Amino acid sequence: MNSTTQLSARAPSGSKTVIIQMFEWNWNSIATECTNFIGPNGYGYVQVSPPQEHIQGSQWWTDYQPVSYILTSKRGNQDQFQSMVNACHAAGVNVIVDTLFNHMAGVDSGTGSAGSSFTHYNYPGIYQNQDFHHCGLEPGDDIVNYSNRVEVQTCELVNLADLATDTDYVRGVLAQYGNKLLSLNVDGFRLDAAKHMPAGDIANIISRLSRRPYITQEVIWGSGEPIQPSEYVGNGDVQEFRYTTTVRDAFSGGGISGLQNLDNRGWVSGSQANVFVANHDTERNGNSLNSNSPSNTYVTATIFSLAHPYGTPTILSSYSFGSTDDGAPNGGAGTCSITGGANGWLCQHRFVAISGMVGFRNQVGSAGITNWVAPQNQQIAFGRGSAGFVAINNADSAWSTTFTTALPNNNYCDVISGKSSGGACTGVGITVSGGQFTTTVPARSAIAIHTGQVGSGGSSGGGGGGGGSGTVAVSWAETATTTFGENIFLVGSIAQLGNWAPASALPLSSASYPVWTITVNLPPNTNFQYKFIRKETDGSVVWESDPNRSATTNASGSQTITTTWK
Repeated sequence: MNSTTQLSARAPSGSKTVIIQMFEWNWNSIATECTNFIGPNGYGYVQVSPPQEHIQGSQWWTDYQPVSYILTSKRGNQDQFQSMVNACHAAGVNVIVDTLFNHMAGVDSGTGSAGSSFTHYNYPGIYQNQDFHHCGLEPGDDIVNYSNRVEVQTCELVNLADLATDTDYVRGVLAQYGNKLLSLNVDGFRLDAAKHMPAGDIANIISRLSRRPYITQEVIWGSGEPIQPSEYVGNGDVQEFRYTTTVRDAFSGGGISGLQNLDNRGWVSGSQANVFVANHDTERNGNSLNSNSPSNTYVTATIFSLAHPYGTPTILSSYSFGSTDDGAPNGGAGTCSITGGANGWLCQHRFVAISGMVGFRNQVGSAGITNWVAPQNQQIAFGRGSAGFVAINNADSAWSTTFTTALPNNNYCDVISGKSSGGACTGVGITVSGGQFTTTVPARSAIAIHTGQVGSGGSSGGGGGGGGSGTVAVSWAETATTTFGENIFLVGSIAQLGNWAPASALPLSSASYPVWTITVNLPPNTNFQYKFIRKETDGSVVWESDPNRSATTNASGSQTITTTWK
């Protein structure tokens, strides 16, 4: 789909629907990443930070305190923004802009990123005192009672000057800004703080746009609150935060076997929902899993979100932070390694398992769930029509079984561990015969196959494992003492062990602490090197001492390696 396609108010159309939130990446680096990775790996959209002028400061949240509608921010200027849009379109990727219709800045006065001076209720040439809501609460007009609809939609959210979106003038200014973005060929808007504007106000502003972009709205559900996400579906998609907390609780110990039917929970329908495992707010406030969550749950939950048909998924690509206020690292220039982060950036969209599942989702399209099985609370497997099949093991021990699938007989490449290259699998190979295949799903991991990734596995593919033939199940028992929040991972010289990339390292189970365990399926008669690493609570990595460990897999069967942290 190109930038001139008329988008509906619903989920993005076309075969590529996965969105990446490129949180705090600057325009030049997004342009480069669209060209080098995002487009070639099948992502459909990038969601970029607010491009308008904002208050000064290094903290990430300064981007969300607008000063004017000049397109000069920490991310770059208008020319750089336009170049980014053009580059992403050339790579087949559309652009969604994080858009601030609800408010202006939350500070009393200052100078913005483009040099504009302002006070809290006076933005020269744009807004004056009468263009804001003043709800009369003391102190500071901030929302106090979320059970009061009028208060939530006319009082201030953390002192942010609340725009009077019920007035014709303010609606006209916001529509003018929206049309400016559309003139630069952007494809969609994320409406920040949509809950704090009546749905009818948003509808009026959208009606004034020159064309209908994709719309997704931030409407955070609260128990007992009068404002409901369902009120906003007439304007476009709604971000379904109940999905985020449900997935967090399921993968954090509540059990994943109850995640089959998500359209019968009273949420907005899957065709109207924009879902995510984490976004920039929830990865900081504890309302979701994040990259520091233990036992690989962040990755396995993301695999689930891309495999299950409910909603349009957004993948957060963010950075490590020491405090919740920390802004972008590396001067805002996003950089990645081949399979993950670099220079403080996490680059979750490059994780092999996540990018592999984007291809899975593109391939299965709208096919329904088939062959659902859940032999225990922490293990699920299901097909998507006859195009794909996934098995997710959130338990602390490997899951070896025979699965029934509607996939045609063929040799498939597991997209969690690798991909098809030259007719061979760089990771695990799986053979479907007679509607069945036998495999081992490692603890706290997954396997996924689809008709777009076929090839031979085992030693011929340079990968193997989990294919039921030509693989060896290698189990490690590593004794390591840690403190709360630290976790042990395995990384090594071959694709199944992450090619030495810490972001692709495999998590060990602490169920038998201080002995950490993992089982990985590897190609037979293969020599490899490996090390254990410890990931700290702040995301930093500590490597074992040199030299590298080495081992050679058996010709068949299984083997066990017992080690101690060095």
